[in-house]
Amino acid sequence: MSTLIVVLVLFAVIFIANSVKIIRQYEKGLVETLGKYTGTKSSGANIIVPMFQRMLRVDMRERVIDVPPQSVITKDNVSVVVDAIIYFQVTDPVKVVYNIENFALAALKLAQTNLRNVIGDMELDSTLTSREKINTQLRVVMDEATDKWGVKVTRVEIQKIDPPRDITDAMSKQMKAEREKRANILEAEGLRQAAILKAEGARQAVILEAEAIKEKQILEAAGEAEAIKKVADAEKYQIEIVYKAIHEGNPTNDLIAIKYLESLAKVADGQATKIFLPLETAGVTASIGGIAELFKDTTKLAKTVQPK
Repeated sequence: MSTLIVVLVLFAVIFIANSVKIIRQYEKGLVETLGKYTGTKSSGANIIVPMFQRMLRVDMRERVIDVPPQSVITKDNVSVVVDAIIYFQVTDPVKVVYNIENFALAALKLAQTNLRNVIGDMELDSTLTSREKINTQLRVVMDEATDKWGVKVTRVEIQKIDPPRDITDAMSKQMKAEREKRANILEAEGLRQAAILKAEGARQAVILEAEAIKEKQILEAAGEAEAIKKVADAEKYQIEIVYKAIHEGNPTNDLIAIKYLESLAKVADGQATKIFLPLETAGVTASIGGIAELFKDTTKLAKTVQPK
């Protein structure tokens, strides 16, 4: 009797242990009853019927598939070695279990095939400079193919693209020549700018010097003009004073003519060029004629009174 009880207790413990299934937070549990899918269990403790039911756990986290390096021929017949990584996440645990036997292997082969197709349609230069384009095309193609498997391809990253050694050497020489070309262009441009700035500086110096000479001449001419004006004003004032004094003294025509000539001599004494146009030409001429006759009469009288 005691042995039977022990067996029953042991059987109950084993039954309970097989009945309770713990599902982790990142997992989903697929329950099969007599080999047929009957439901999906979420995280936590779940109970099944042993021997009649079983539970399959599916990891729902994002995972990575490393695509091993492989040789791919580009459109311009250059063989390159490409290494890629695929990031995927299960969206439907039922499809990933029942629609594909080994998703990881299928995704790996799919990535290799599409990698050859995408890079085979591109030239070498494009493959080296368009990694983002390759990543996008691979992700779109693989996402469409894996949708029926209940998996979403989130990212495809090209780790490296290695051209042959001779191509690498040629590209290195080309880049070196391009850098030397840019350096020569920059140096020539610097010399050109320096020459332009130097010529511009010389031009500005000549212009400033010419402007300084021009300003100097203008100032000198203005000073001379001002001096001439002041001299002329002074001479004019002096003549006016003389005329006033003569008229106030009620002089004769002979005296006026003599003073007039003296004033003209004073006005003509200067550096400026002057042209005189007397207004009372007839009266002055008559006065000068009278003075001349006076000198003649004086000469005759002197000859007459000379002692014999």
